[in-house]
Amino acid sequence: MGLWIRPRNPQLFLPGADSKGMQVDPIAIGDRAPYFSLPGVTGRGFATLDQQQYSLADFDADALVVVFTCNHCPTAIAYQERIKGIQAEYADVDLVAINANNAIEEHAGGNEYYPTDSIEHMNARAAEEEFNFPYLRDESQEVAKAYGAQCTPHAFVFDQNRSLVYQGAIDDDREGEDVSEQYVRDAIDAILAGESYPIDTISPMGCSTKWKGTLFG
Repeated sequence: MGLWIRPRNPQLFLPGADSKGMQVDPIAIGDRAPYFSLPGVTGRGFATLDQQQYSLADFDADALVVVFTCNHCPTAIAYQERIKGIQAEYADVDLVAINANNAIEEHAGGNEYYPTDSIEHMNARAAEEEFNFPYLRDESQEVAKAYGAQCTPHAFVFDQNRSLVYQGAIDDDREGEDVSEQYVRDAIDAILAGESYPIDTISPMGCSTKWKGTLFG
């Protein structure tokens, strides 16, 4: 794996540090995308999260972007339109967002939890903001743990063989007003052009993943 590079204006998160000192490491460059099968919605009219199940095999575009994000985090909210823009502008890319944050107090075990990350609130956000990508609920948090999702947002970009090409920050500016490096877009462009991408890891910036207190024992 490449060196961690800090983007400009990092927010709230240090690599490897998580709720109550919990540690997760992202999958390595070249690793295959961990399997998932999760309930989800888009902004296209699904009434509840359990109306459609999405699995890794459902996404067959030339490139796949998996973004761990959430409803409550200011950084995740700041990136929402940019994430939508990636899916809108790349016909040969599948983008899927996953929310794994704990929303239930009794599962927190002393960790932070956010009720606004519940499945009901996810459904409302997808509809209100007209998400053009599936927004999936990882209630068990096993998928987030398998990917090593450290914060929201945390992006993983895979090639046509579903091997990891890049992971980390989406770009280098939290607010989106002074972006000079488009890490996810550049990785996508390299994949679609059949070229290698020289930057494989940029430290993600955002709010730490809100793990259940019982997940790490």
